[in-house]
Amino acid sequence: MASNIDATTLDMQERVVSINRVAKTVKGGRVMKFSALVVVGDGQGTVGFGIGKAAEVPDAIRKGIEDAKKNLTKIALRGSTIPHEIVGEFGAGKVILKPAAPGTGVIAGGPVRAVVESAGIKDIRTKALRSNNPCNVVRATMAGLTQLRTAEEVAAIRGKTVKEIL
Repeated sequence: MASNIDATTLDMQERVVSINRVAKTVKGGRVMKFSALVVVGDGQGTVGFGIGKAAEVPDAIRKGIEDAKKNLTKIALRGSTIPHEIVGEFGAGKVILKPAAPGTGVIAGGPVRAVVESAGIKDIRTKALRSNNPCNVVRATMAGLTQLRTAEEVAAIRGKTVKEIL
């Protein structure tokens, strides 16, 4: 899923989706650490997510942002929405993404909303099914968004014109 998009030149907006306290039991007792799930995007079709783990919350967030910038993906948009309906799946997470008319806004739950808004999608309807684990929901959303194709891409693959496809 890693891409060759340069994150340093782009103006990225970062969103912390979830922070989780995790404990590891060692000989001396429990060691507490924090896990942060972060989504970054430029608001123009480039989005990525990352997970950072550290003893302190700010360090975990910083590591998550660095990880997210390494995993940026360009997604296909049509105006302020997506080109077509798609279902994204990852593990037990399943997310339905449907295009919406201009002015509809982002109809989405927490983790899906973070990914969609970071990608720059203004009008979309979504529904997260099965898992409500933020990590799986974010991965399922990303899986769905990366499968999107524009009419031009489909026409090129089939060897037809865009008018014949539409």
